[in-house]
Amino acid sequence: MKQPARGKLGKGSTATVSGQCVCGRVRLEFDFPAFWAWHDHSRAAQHAHGAAYATYVGVWRSRLRIVSGHDRIVRFEDRSRRTARNFCAICGTPLLFERARSRNMVNLPRALFETRTGREPRYHIALDESPEWAYRGEPLGPLKGYPGVLWSRPGKKRRIAKASVPRQTTR
Repeated sequence: MKQPARGKLGKGSTATVSGQCVCGRVRLEFDFPAFWAWHDHSRAAQHAHGAAYATYVGVWRSRLRIVSGHDRIVRFEDRSRRTARNFCAICGTPLLFERARSRNMVNLPRALFETRTGREPRYHIALDESPEWAYRGEPLGPLKGYPGVLWSRPGKKRRIAKASVPRQTTR
């Protein structure tokens, strides 16, 4: 799998989307808009991101540029899956996800970018691999005394009225 191009300008670019790793040493950009976006619930994505799922935007490799920190990028290749993941060597932020079957496309974690990418994630991949502890859209309520914290309230238990319970007698 090829490394991303350094400083290569995309064709017909009018706007760029800029992103960076947590420590800011690796900065990248791509030409707006992204090609597509999705949520990846696979076990590989869970392990790579330490989360229930990862959200990616896919961009054409020719439209991606590593603006700074190219020498700070480390690469892990999974030969059995024919994929490669690139991380910042300083802070460990996931940066690029590549698949051998899509050599012209590179996938970037959506969280690297503060601005719009031109695509909303509308697809879910490997949803059957989603862990049972992942948020499933259940109703949330504020946790008293903790501003900004929401929680899933446990289901209300039904109380059985005493009058409806048959009384047992012993003889």
